[in-house]
Amino acid sequence: MQIDQRNLIIAIALSLAIVLGFEFFYNMPRLERDRALRAERAASQTTSETITPAPGIPVTGATAPKAGAPAAAPKNRSPAAVMAGQPRVRIDAPDVQGSILLVSGRIDDLQLVTYRETIDPKSPAITLLSPQGTANPYFAEFGWVAGAPEMTVPGPDTLWTADRTTLTPATPVTLSWENGQGLRFELRYAIDANFMFQITQRVINKGDAPVQVHPYGLAARSGTPQTQGYYILHEGPIGVFDGRLKEPSYEDLRKAKRIDQTSTGGWIGITDKYWLVALVPDQKRSATMRFNHAFVGGEDRYQVDYLDPPATVAPGASTEVANRLFAGAKEVRLLDNYAETLGIERFDLAVDFGWFYFLTKPIFLVLDYFYRQIGNFGLAILLLTVLIKLLFFPLANKSYRAMSKMKLLQPEMEKLRERFGEDRQRLSQEMMALYKRQGANPLAGCLPVVIQIPVFFALYKVLFITIEMRHAPFYGWIQDLSVADPTSLFNLFGLLPFAVPAFLHIGAWPIIMGVTMFLQQKMNPQPPDPIQAKMFLAMPFIFTFILASFPAGLVIYWAWNNLLSILQQWVIMRQTAAHQAAK
Repeated sequence: MQIDQRNLIIAIALSLAIVLGFEFFYNMPRLERDRALRAERAASQTTSETITPAPGIPVTGATAPKAGAPAAAPKNRSPAAVMAGQPRVRIDAPDVQGSILLVSGRIDDLQLVTYRETIDPKSPAITLLSPQGTANPYFAEFGWVAGAPEMTVPGPDTLWTADRTTLTPATPVTLSWENGQGLRFELRYAIDANFMFQITQRVINKGDAPVQVHPYGLAARSGTPQTQGYYILHEGPIGVFDGRLKEPSYEDLRKAKRIDQTSTGGWIGITDKYWLVALVPDQKRSATMRFNHAFVGGEDRYQVDYLDPPATVAPGASTEVANRLFAGAKEVRLLDNYAETLGIERFDLAVDFGWFYFLTKPIFLVLDYFYRQIGNFGLAILLLTVLIKLLFFPLANKSYRAMSKMKLLQPEMEKLRERFGEDRQRLSQEMMALYKRQGANPLAGCLPVVIQIPVFFALYKVLFITIEMRHAPFYGWIQDLSVADPTSLFNLFGLLPFAVPAFLHIGAWPIIMGVTMFLQQKMNPQPPDPIQAKMFLAMPFIFTFILASFPAGLVIYWAWNNLLSILQQWVIMRQTAAHQAAK
């Protein structure tokens, strides 16, 4: 009896640990970070607005305006108002549209035209990069650091000349500028059919003396973005250096101010949940890469940059280096393709597969394969569940057979309790003897739960972090598998015309999951203790309430898994009962 009770308590504890642990590790850290961020921003209002740039590379927005310079343009204007009248080169590619500002040569206007803000196909496209003067400027810039103080190099105020008006996958654009000292600088922008730019930085020396330059690239972002705040998801500065992933948070960078890395190959960038802006230096050259932070005008400024080794250009000669910029959606197969074809080391780690990478990525790849065959991620989840059931069939089969034996032993166990109820030690000995004679395992009921924990977590991770799941529909009212079931029992699933508070959003699929969990419990051996029995009976209701806020795809997986388990257990119970009757 004591072992049976312990078995039940272990199963309940493991089950609760799955869901309550998520709440503990996700929501509490998010609230703490929000409070810390508000306090730090309040303190930053008294912080000096001048900062020291990283050696050689300007920290954008950190320098004071020159005497006589025009007043700064008003902030928080619309992109259209900011860009009106500015000289620009248009970007027109299948997956992105936008423009390059000819004053500075920045890529500061970029929309991801294949992704929308909501599931409505008419909603605005995702805006990734925005120019200075808007609410949250975000842009990439490429240039050179002079090897000598007297050398003039292009800067933020440089007006470039473009050889054409539109950048497309078939038509690269070259920007050029001469410094009046015999040097010609060129930025050649090319883009593929997706999200990868190639920037070739070229210097032509028409003078009579050698010069030295350091090519650089940077991506700068103003304001601390609103993050999801979940423990399992990294948002913020990110990079791979000599094969090692580094993920300082925005808070880490605000404290450190600057983090330097030296690497041959690798990449550095800023990631959101689904979007990434990453600088990819020449993978065969050693570069100094940096994460930077500053307070400018009471506002957070984050910058990632790289500085290439110095290049010496002889008179009458030229030098060039080709680096890349990724600005787009973190599509797993696309990142894998770039890693393979361009040799970008561990580029797929831009997607936060986490510590269980060996499990989460294979699960995603299987889901993605099924999706490509049948065209629906919901059906792909159902097929994945069947596959997992088949893989663990021998183990689960053994567990269910043991549980069936335990249920058949209930009458004999009741007799033992009646005989030895007052002698706990003797009762335990007799119970163990009974289990041994019948080949029953009182701990077998824990095994299905233990098996399900890593799969549950990995699938949750995949549904939460991969953009492929974003806005992926199932059937009926489930139009986005990555968010919670939008219906609620408390307004009769939308039949009553009033909004339901978030904590009462208990949708149809969570209820289906709860019902299947209840049915599965009724098939299992019931605990003899009345209090434990009531706790056991309450579990489906608790899980229904908690999982109501989880992604619908995860709830569908759990409900379908329960149904398959019920079917499997029912067949095994019939076989076991028939076998016992034949004895």
